[in-house]
Parts: sequence; structure tokens; C-alpha cells
Amino acid sequence: MMRVDTVGAVFDALADPNRRTLIGFLAQRDTATATELAAELPLTRQGIAKHLATLKEAGLVRRRRSGRETRYKLTPEPMTDAIAWMATVGGQWDDRLEALRSHLARGEH
Repeated sequence: MMRVDTVGAVFDALADPNRRTLIGFLAQRDTATATELAAELPLTRQGIAKHLATLKEAGLVRRRRSGRETRYKLTPEPMTDAIAWMATVGGQWDDRLEALRSHLARGEH
């Protein structure tokens, strides 16, 4: 069963284009630090850290201390619930639109 709170957290986290960009960067590498990510984006290290904290709260990244560094890794599993929710809602709309097409084709308006 889907957990709506997880779906909402994923959508909230992905609503920001900077966080979507961070997800893309993390998808291309095993791990990265906020400093490494800030070197590739027009954001400060502190800004990156705040975005990473939001992604972590949504379960989309995890952090691990490695010596003096904090390394971030993409954990895309929470997106599964969001994708399932979109598929369910999309299917419901497809059914409704098909019923409307059938209704209009029969001239019952």
C-alpha cells in the first residue's frame, strides 16, 4: 500500500529545480560532498547543504560521514511510491476520458 506522506514528501522535495538538479548530479556518481556539488552549481555550499537536507528528509538521499567529510548518496526508492501514485491517478483519468469519449461518440450529450 502506498504511503501518502512519502509521496507528498517526494513531490515537495522535487518541486524545486535546484533539488532536481542535485538528484541528477548524484545519479551520475556514487557519492558527493556538498562542496563538490557546489563547485558544479551556481549555489553556495550552504545552499546546497539546505537542499540536501530537504532531500534527506524525503528519503531521497542519505548521508554518511567519511573522516571529516559528509558524503551524500542518492536513494531513489521513495520515488517508487510517487511513481505508483502517478500511475494510479493517470489510469483513473484515462478511464474517465475514455468514458467521456464513448459518451460523446454515442451522441448522448
